[in-house]
Amino acid sequence: MLCVPSQILPAVSDVVFHIGGVSKIYQTGDVPVVALRSVELDLIAGEFVVFLGPSGSGKSTLLNILGGLDTPTSGDVRFRDHWLSQEGDAGLTRFRREHVGFVFQFYNLIPSLTALENVQLVTEIADHPMDASESLRMVGLVERQNHFPSQLSGGEQQRVAIARAIAKTPDILLCDEPTGALDFPTAKLVLDVLVRINQELHTLVAVITHNSAIASMADRVVRLRSGEIVEVTRNTRRARPEELVW
Repeated sequence: MLCVPSQILPAVSDVVFHIGGVSKIYQTGDVPVVALRSVELDLIAGEFVVFLGPSGSGKSTLLNILGGLDTPTSGDVRFRDHWLSQEGDAGLTRFRREHVGFVFQFYNLIPSLTALENVQLVTEIADHPMDASESLRMVGLVERQNHFPSQLSGGEQQRVAIARAIAKTPDILLCDEPTGALDFPTAKLVLDVLVRINQELHTLVAVITHNSAIASMADRVVRLRSGEIVEVTRNTRRARPEELVW
């Protein structure tokens, strides 16, 4: 079910990702496990998309394919004019390095490096990086840039992880349960950071979550169940993070 009026469908030039008939099957011994079934979806430049569904619905598999961490068993994935589904390991590595920022539930910071040094790891390999201090300023942590992860709260560590992800100025920011390990007030701070990055940098932000409250923040909500997209809806108004309750 696609609940998007035809008059507001995006122009082809605005489509960052085209996902056409994508299926993913994992083999567990002799038993095939279907993670995705014939998924069809376009993602648009500058939008904020929430992928919603229970555990096992295929959210993380779809995110991994979008981010070039995995490949589909069948179907096509196109990023602008590049067919990712036809790329080998070297091409996917280049795609991840040049175009994708990742934010996960756990922060994956290097404990022996300061916040600034954790971000600089990315700026050293990016083609057109943002200044590391500037990316920390965007997440409200420039005054904490010389602190080590052990000296930061969980929410601050997640914001450092976001700063690291955006420092290479990615086209898309993929977030896998970014608030899953955080308490409610801290989660709202992190969500506010994601909204500002989406608006200020015009970055396509895709968030996967099982938390239905977060869906009201999105331009579009993609609901998955048993590896299939069962509904795509558009919010007429995006809620602000401070309005959320769960």
